[in-house]
Amino acid sequence: MACHIAGVYDVNRSTTLPADDYTIVKEWADSVAALRLNGVIFHNNFSDETCQKYQNEYVRFVKITHNPQYNPNVYRYLVYQDFLQKEGNNIENVFFTDVADVVVVNNPFEQPLFLENKHAFFCGDEPQILHNEWMQAHATHLRNKIADYADYEAQFSTESLLNCGIFGGNSAVIQPFIEKICNIHQQHNHDNKTAYTGDMGAFNYLVRTQFNAHLYHGAPVNTIFKAYQNQRTDCWFRHK
Repeated sequence: MACHIAGVYDVNRSTTLPADDYTIVKEWADSVAALRLNGVIFHNNFSDETCQKYQNEYVRFVKITHNPQYNPNVYRYLVYQDFLQKEGNNIENVFFTDVADVVVVNNPFEQPLFLENKHAFFCGDEPQILHNEWMQAHATHLRNKIADYADYEAQFSTESLLNCGIFGGNSAVIQPFIEKICNIHQQHNHDNKTAYTGDMGAFNYLVRTQFNAHLYHGAPVNTIFKAYQNQRTDCWFRHK
């Protein structure tokens, strides 16, 4: 599953994404269809004509309304929460990814590592540690809101920085995760006025403090972030 919210300023790209531009999600959708997976694109700005043209037996479009109280990077979790509350009983395993810079390379649900670890949390990562200049600035708001946030930062300072652009697992693991991360954003991040979204801060905090015992990140889940390893075929997802 993935979420594409256009017409709203995108802090990652420093621009406002245009409405009804299917090219932004095309590679993601094509990769899902090629593997015959069941993909869902939540969106706020694709026209009915675009949806009818590109929807197929493997990829469907679900229209949403963006709540401007939350930036798109955060609001997507609330979208996922609503969807899982309605349809979660019909979903055994699930991955959520970014849609503009992630493609599915191999079906994760067929991989031995996935099949043998039903209690695991799988996610992407970056080739740097949690304690870095960008994350220190990014987490300022949450650090001032969550009592044990600074303790978590100290405990996991030298661990890999996890990336929320790819995460998933068995629904019994992922549905509670979604509920918990939505609670963090609704309680502590709804009034974030900083230049940072807080999505990476909340994600790393929750995964490290509550899901770390059964955590898998990096290969074979994801390629090296921003290494543009376009020829690499040994991982489940390619992230830039």
